[in-house]
Amino acid sequence: MAQNSEQPIIKKVIKKGGDGHHGGAWKVAFADFMTAMMAFFLVMWLVGQKPDVRESVAGFFQDPGKFASQGKDGVLKGAATPIKKQNPVGSLVKKKNDGSASKKEKEQLEIAAKKIAAQLKKQAIFNKLKKNIQMEMTSEGLRIILNESEDSPAFFEPGSAKLLQKSARILMIIAEELGNLENHLVIEGHTDASFGGRKRYSNWELSADRANAARQLMAVSGLYEGQVREVRGFADRFPMIVNDPNDDRNRRITLVVLFLSQESKQNQVEVGDDLLHKASHG
Repeated sequence: MAQNSEQPIIKKVIKKGGDGHHGGAWKVAFADFMTAMMAFFLVMWLVGQKPDVRESVAGFFQDPGKFASQGKDGVLKGAATPIKKQNPVGSLVKKKNDGSASKKEKEQLEIAAKKIAAQLKKQAIFNKLKKNIQMEMTSEGLRIILNESEDSPAFFEPGSAKLLQKSARILMIIAEELGNLENHLVIEGHTDASFGGRKRYSNWELSADRANAARQLMAVSGLYEGQVREVRGFADRFPMIVNDPNDDRNRRITLVVLFLSQESKQNQVEVGDDLLHKASHG
């Protein structure tokens, strides 16, 4: 009797196609997504920047050739402006031949002073230091005086050129506004007559160091590169309280925003005859 045996049947199933993981289309889509996100973050960054930064970026895309030829370091805080300033406060100011300031110049500096005052009033520290801040118009330009107090230090540590952190914000706000002007700046340091100092550190060094400390902070807080024309140290030679040279209020720094018409007087140093040469060949 024959024995029936069943042979197993083996089916081979060949899968066709794929699930898409090994294609390249997803890479293109992902790259497009990342590009869109980068553009989004750049737009958000620009929205939060100051007007001058936004104008600089716009200027690059409008005229890249001009940006490359006239640009400087960058648009980040503390760097030089990428497009040379040509009078950001308005129309060009015409200089008078007699060297006196025009009405337009005075108005521009008065507007700047009002803007500074408005920004300072928003600061909590201003209520304590408002008696230590003065702004006045002189024949040179806008003069901003920051003097020390009789009762406690206002801007610098006693006998030192180290700025107090609590009041450094005052200088930063002033720098932010003055950086929008074409006018150059002179920073002066003054002391009272009571500072004895160390053997090799007198009122001369202290006044100059304080003026330079103010320059360093303002240079990274809004002033454009080269805006500071001079840093002067006068020691105790020009007291603000004339009848009391030892008065604490004589310790001060002064920011002089020069009229454009005044700058031509200081553009060159006058050179005279060489008297030493004449004497040696007399």
